[in-house]
Amino acid sequence: MHSPNSRRKIAIFPGSFDPFTVGHASIVERGLPLFDEIVIGVGVNENKRALYTSDRRVEAISRLYAHEPRVRVEAYDDLTVDFARRCGASFILRGLRSVKDFEYERDIANMNHRLTGIETVLLFTEPHYSSISSSVVRELIAFGKDVHDFLPAPRPEADADAR
Repeated sequence: MHSPNSRRKIAIFPGSFDPFTVGHASIVERGLPLFDEIVIGVGVNENKRALYTSDRRVEAISRLYAHEPRVRVEAYDDLTVDFARRCGASFILRGLRSVKDFEYERDIANMNHRLTGIETVLLFTEPHYSSISSSVVRELIAFGKDVHDFLPAPRPEADADAR
């Protein structure tokens, strides 16, 4: 007998999302037609110095997708494949900006598949977002630059401070 989730195509979209950029939002939007549900997994790594707390990142991203019942957001602090299993996901969704990203993602995808059978689906970043990364946006924020164009616009009911 199949469990209710066995026929649903659930993907996790893991990352630190510190902050969640327009490039990340593009991958989610483009992934929605491919999957029944996308779980945005906000990775918590205590060894990395984050700009925003994981709770703040989860809250801000959740507000962006409050209108979309097929997207949920959760924090996790273990292996991505273990998080995927807890979510009932059979897929990991990732974005690629460059050849450098491809080599890294290929190696991780191969290991994840070998460990668990989970498939990784890679979407190429739209060209106009390819230079945008969370680390670049964090650096711009640190120097007081306007990063409005690099972050998804908050929904009218969302608190602008959540960005």
